[in-house]
Amino acid sequence: MRFDELELSDDVLDALDAMRFGECTPIQEQAIPVIFQKRDLIAVAQTGTGKTAAYLLPVIDMLADEPEPADSVSCIVMAPTRELAQQIDRQLEGFSYYLPISSVAIYGGTDGKEFARQQNGLKRGADVVIATPGRLIAHLQLGGIDLSRVQYFILDEADRMLDMGFFDDIMQIVKHLPQERQTLMFSATMPPKIQQLAKAILNDPAEVKIAVSRPTEKIDQSACIVYENQKTPVLRHLFKTISHKRVIVFASSKLKVKDLAKSLRKDGWRVGEMHSDLDQESRDEVMRGFRSANLDILVATDILSRGIDIDDISLVVNYDVPHEAEDYVHRIGRTARAGAGGSAVTLVSTAEQRAFGLLEKFLGYEVAKRELPASIGETPDYTPSRRSSGTGSRRPADRRGSGRNSKPARQTPRDKQPKPSTPRKQTPASNPSQASETAKTPKASKNKRRYYHNKRKES
Repeated sequence: MRFDELELSDDVLDALDAMRFGECTPIQEQAIPVIFQKRDLIAVAQTGTGKTAAYLLPVIDMLADEPEPADSVSCIVMAPTRELAQQIDRQLEGFSYYLPISSVAIYGGTDGKEFARQQNGLKRGADVVIATPGRLIAHLQLGGIDLSRVQYFILDEADRMLDMGFFDDIMQIVKHLPQERQTLMFSATMPPKIQQLAKAILNDPAEVKIAVSRPTEKIDQSACIVYENQKTPVLRHLFKTISHKRVIVFASSKLKVKDLAKSLRKDGWRVGEMHSDLDQESRDEVMRGFRSANLDILVATDILSRGIDIDDISLVVNYDVPHEAEDYVHRIGRTARAGAGGSAVTLVSTAEQRAFGLLEKFLGYEVAKRELPASIGETPDYTPSRRSSGTGSRRPADRRGSGRNSKPARQTPRDKQPKPSTPRKQTPASNPSQASETAKTPKASKNKRRYYHNKRKES
């Protein structure tokens, strides 16, 4: 279905046209009509399915036709992290380019000056506020925001917010909202705690469920079966043998991120690191360096797995096996975006073999195992059905395939690597039909009837 087959206004359609959005994704096709019906909604959809557009497009369309006092807040969008809040704010700026809609993003991890700027933006009023739970509560406690006129309350990545311990914060925020409102909840999964939250804050909701996504076939997936102390040498080997432009390496802890970044810098790579110890200014500086190609490699914790919107990442390396299958999908989904190809390699230690075996079961196929050079040393057999003790049988790395359970792996189709792309000012690089979550300000479109630049509430 195309967007022009939905009940979206010409102004929204013109913005989508300028941003090269054509076909709806399944979540957009199913959720947008329900939202226009003013029903509460619970939608199960993963990152990368176009869910942000699924709720922003109808909400800003309705807000444009329902003018409120300039100093009132009409919509609250909750996000678990700063990175996601920033990403939603960028998308909103693009979608509302031809609408008289204002917005402000408030999130933690910033200095006092940034907090004051957020306060100032809220005092001036904004139609839409995108916020992390903790920072919104801080502004509520200081009397800096009035939620009594909120018409739309949206929770994005609700399951992740609950995983981070925000259930009580969300319920505290709900107490400040009017009873008459439309509540929309988007979650990648539907565990009991999400059902509990839905029962508490939703009123007779419609349900939309999009099948759990699998990695796109454009991603060339593979794994290296190694001992833990072989991971860094194998990583260096991968950098030498896989053609890459920008690389993200995901590690399981901030300590590993720091140590690995330090080691790679000694090798001469331009490396940035992203973890929870960095304040917001430092994170923004790292991301600017990565986007502008001043950095070759970004080493990060899962803080970045759902919040990055760069389209020409050619290689993702899982230094550690993700704990959850959906985290694996989110991580490797940072490559092969906007129709390009890409590679994803996971380093699997003996202690991680069982977890990786369960991941392969989720995927429905065996991930190809890479042959490693003899210089790496002996490597373990891959026996995911056994509980790994770290002392399994060993064999030379260049004889991979001779061990037990080492039948040829099913190969994921390989596409050619993405070509370098030149950033286009004020134009998003992707299309929702390609399941991208990115959006930037569009170029001027053919719509000459009226022109509103979305003015952000800043000091």
